[in-house]
Amino acid sequence: MSLRPLKWENDALTMLDQRQIPLRTEYLHLTSSADVAAAIRDMAVRGAPAIGIAAAYGMALAVLHHEELHIADKRLRASRPTAVNLFWALDRIQGVLKDGFAAVLREAQAIEAEDLAMNLAIGEHGNTLVPQGARILTICNTGALATAGHGTALGIIRTAHAAGKDIFVTSCETRPRQQGLRLTAYELTFENIPFRSIADSVAASLMRAGEIDLVVAGADRIAANGDSANKIGTYSLAVLAKHHGVPFYIAAPTSTFDPTLANGDLIPIEERDPRELTESEGVRIAPENTPVYNPGFDVTPGELITAIVSEKGVFYPPYNFA
Repeated sequence: MSLRPLKWENDALTMLDQRQIPLRTEYLHLTSSADVAAAIRDMAVRGAPAIGIAAAYGMALAVLHHEELHIADKRLRASRPTAVNLFWALDRIQGVLKDGFAAVLREAQAIEAEDLAMNLAIGEHGNTLVPQGARILTICNTGALATAGHGTALGIIRTAHAAGKDIFVTSCETRPRQQGLRLTAYELTFENIPFRSIADSVAASLMRAGEIDLVVAGADRIAANGDSANKIGTYSLAVLAKHHGVPFYIAAPTSTFDPTLANGDLIPIEERDPRELTESEGVRIAPENTPVYNPGFDVTPGELITAIVSEKGVFYPPYNFA
């Protein structure tokens, strides 16, 4: 539990700056909703549950410092459009704004505590799907750093490891920002879970060679029919898993479910800064003025998902979360 991305202390939000991991451990001291919105947008904090928690604390800061609350709410909602947890958390805060700062802070803290409880339950439910000695493939970062402290997909891996299942993890680097290589490798090292990191494009050959027993990924939004938006590259893994007969699981709390959207075609997909692709650590690696398409997410159709794991249990297709 010692890896935590967020902490409220001394009337401010302390945030682990995940952009600096693993080279440095630095914390941001945030005192306004604008600070929090910028940190979310610039991915100092990322992962749908952690984004929602950060936004809730952002509104607590807005109330504490007498900001224009409708402007603060709008600013935070615009920071990352795909992660539905952001809107879910802000909607909850809206319900207590009239009661003042203490009520808003309590609600933000409740959102954080509930997320941790949900992730621990996801870990227990997901552990039933993990056989002894399983070789697990995952993408992006879905662990303690992406949540209140345990994780969703990586939370299942942590629970299985704690249960003594002798698992081995293959972690996709996750282009272009390399959250798998930078953050998931960091967490797996911290937890002493055996693993290797790979370039995203290696996954196909590993499945063909029979070296992957299951794939588990997180989600930023799940539509009513089970279509799931997650970090770009997840859809490719689902197609590969289907072709090779490898179970493909999505793990997410119910705060990530969006029953108002009938299917994944309606999920807004964030397009990121082209420099994430054309530069490496601030150094240009592409020709000047190279045209770039850089979506942050893709959508995996529900029919490609073996099961979706939430804190309420394991759900199998046909999905109907409306």
